Amino acid sequence: MISSLHSHLTILEESSKRFANRAAFKIPSEQSSSSGVPRWESITYKQFYDDVELSARYWSRELAQKAPVRSVVGLWIGGFTYYDVLHIYGVSKAGYVPELFSLRLPNPTVIYELLAKAGASALICDSATSAYIVGESPVLVLRTPIFTEIDASLYSEPMPSLPPNKPSDCAFVFHTSGSTSGSPKLVPCNYQWLDAAARKANQLCVPKDADRQDVSTWIGSMCHIGQTTMLICLMQYGACLVQPSRMPFAAEELMDMVKYCNLNRLWQFAAFFSAHLRVARKNPEFLSMLVNLEEITTCGMALSQEDEAFAYNAGINLKNIFGSTELGGSTLLSVGGSDPATRHHLRPLQGLSYAFVPVASDSNDGHQSTARLLEFVVLADSGDCPDVSLRQSDGHFHTGDLFQEVAPGSYIFAGRDDDWIKSENSLRCDTKSIEDNARAMCGTLISECIVVGTGRPSPVLFVETDSDMDQTKLKKEIFRKIRHFHSRRYIHESITSTKMIIVVPKGTLPRTATKGNIRRKEVEAKFQAELDQLYGVVN
Repeated sequence: MISSLHSHLTILEESSKRFANRAAFKIPSEQSSSSGVPRWESITYKQFYDDVELSARYWSRELAQKAPVRSVVGLWIGGFTYYDVLHIYGVSKAGYVPELFSLRLPNPTVIYELLAKAGASALICDSATSAYIVGESPVLVLRTPIFTEIDASLYSEPMPSLPPNKPSDCAFVFHTSGSTSGSPKLVPCNYQWLDAAARKANQLCVPKDADRQDVSTWIGSMCHIGQTTMLICLMQYGACLVQPSRMPFAAEELMDMVKYCNLNRLWQFAAFFSAHLRVARKNPEFLSMLVNLEEITTCGMALSQEDEAFAYNAGINLKNIFGSTELGGSTLLSVGGSDPATRHHLRPLQGLSYAFVPVASDSNDGHQSTARLLEFVVLADSGDCPDVSLRQSDGHFHTGDLFQEVAPGSYIFAGRDDDWIKSENSLRCDTKSIEDNARAMCGTLISECIVVGTGRPSPVLFVETDSDMDQTKLKKEIFRKIRHFHSRRYIHESITSTKMIIVVPKGTLPRTATKGNIRRKEVEAKFQAELDQLYGVVN
């Protein structure tokens, strides 16, 4: 039934009644403590609901004569603050479909193209993104107000009467976290999909102690699907989200959030948590704090075997979620527990319709595996199956993620069947398109190339050459030729400077024995020291 559909707005309304006086958010205080102790201000669920109501009335008034109700409205904002949540939810409650962009896509031309593809009628910018708008925009551009300065008399203004949302109605438009042909793809999310994402909460977000409020922190931008669905899930249990001062946040700030905000449950991208583990290896106090958290759930990609072993051996209560943008961030959850043989195994969430389909045994790197590889497929009748525009001709969504079944119903991730890698915040990067562009643009300057950067902030282009040109000059020439291509891409999938180009003699990079293909993982392993030093410089 339509009335039973869960959404961000229905869950907020219900939670504002069930958990009215609980803190929904803790946001950094602008007033510093005289003792130097960091301070956060609490926003209750009732205040959160009232603030969304005020935001909705503001945007209803601003957009009423400029954009048809139910039309798509772009929001190009950071997505890391409580006030960003209010603008997103307010635009939605006013009767519009938010199309969400973040600072990671800084090219306004690409923004305009994506707005056009979605049929958007307006674009809302914040103080940071509005600086990118130069000249005339093809759509109406509005600026986010300072929320605390919105006239409270708007509470008395009536909201337009809107018909109930149908399962097929679009609720949000996100974008794939990697570009294809110079642009991300639209990821429309309807209310049926949103309902399925919300219902996953009973397998992911149930508090360990019913008498204690879970307190966690943000995992990323509200302009990306992971943080959006995480908030939807946590609201159902009256959990609190602590807003960090920056993303990713340092170990010291995590310790402050535990000490002063009672954070007890951590959700974090695996690469960010790996940074915390590096600190924990040298800081017994910080390690003890991680051990005492009720649960730490990593997502986006798997931790390295070394990090995973250290965490488990130290007694950290660790779990891993496997998911993607198109699927609402979560599809499989690790078993966890104390058994080292099974705790890292992944099992599909219940109540959905998934399949693991055998794929050809031939491997791209020339190696054969005795274990059968299975592609993870989301079937058309699954509530979280993405929009039809993202499905294959058989009507199902083929993720391209490969697994091995290690026990009945239990799986381990075995890589992908394509050339995509994931950055440190688990956004995707199409390495093949970068490599193809470099080969096409640079001609005889390069003999071969490969892109690496799994778990890193951005990619690095390794170039083999037999040119006798000065290396510094060669890197500048390569960068000049590929710069235009990268100007249209997300920051996390761009070669941003000559520092991110590493030139080596022809034949240096490790290859497969049979086909002679360069092996990406082996390149990353062989040049790990150089890459660590490089990212230390650019960070």
